[in-house]
Amino acid sequence: MTDQPRRPAVMDPDQVWQVIDAQRRCLADLLEGLSDEQWRQPSLCTGWTVRDVAAHLTQQQLGLRDLLATLARWRGSLDRTIQEAARRRAAAVPTGQIVAEIRATVGSRRHTLGVTRLETLIDILVHSQDIAIPLGCRHDMPPTAAAVAATRVLSMRWPPPAPATRAVTGFRLTATDTPWSAGQGPQVHGPMAALLLVCTGRHAALPQLAGPGAADLTARLTAPART
Repeated sequence: MTDQPRRPAVMDPDQVWQVIDAQRRCLADLLEGLSDEQWRQPSLCTGWTVRDVAAHLTQQQLGLRDLLATLARWRGSLDRTIQEAARRRAAAVPTGQIVAEIRATVGSRRHTLGVTRLETLIDILVHSQDIAIPLGCRHDMPPTAAAVAATRVLSMRWPPPAPATRAVTGFRLTATDTPWSAGQGPQVHGPMAALLLVCTGRHAALPQLAGPGAADLTARLTAPART
């Protein structure tokens, strides 16, 4: 594969919200058909069940009061605090209500205080796959939207980048299904959805990657954490 310059993916606000709406609608349809056992299955998020992830997606429009209530239950890090909030929500809300609340966000352009529509896009794209992939369900991710989301993931400085985001530094990531690339170093290429998932720490997408740097990237991402 030749490494040619590629234009950054661009979507205007209307296009971003259209993708968010479509992803929410399709995810609600998928969730409606799950059995009780499937709701209890582990997701791609370590320590999160499918139900936890779905409950988290009902918490994407938090205002100041909601945020203060969440932070009042601080668990030592933002990730642990968010996970605990999702677990409480999952335990408190009936399955049908979780699905109905996700579906009710279709058409809304509200987002949690302190984030932008791009973080909302990242959340719905990645968390939908967190649910679908371990269940063996198909949930398509638009490549252009995935490219916009990945660009945002790799450029964010607050909150601090996740370990997986830091790990991809030093590699040239190139999509095979949309004009997108990022970084410098050994070439790693694959579907845009897989690249986004890898950038956000989802190791399940690693087998979809290829190129001279793929083995080294896989080793870096899957190496045991140092204590």
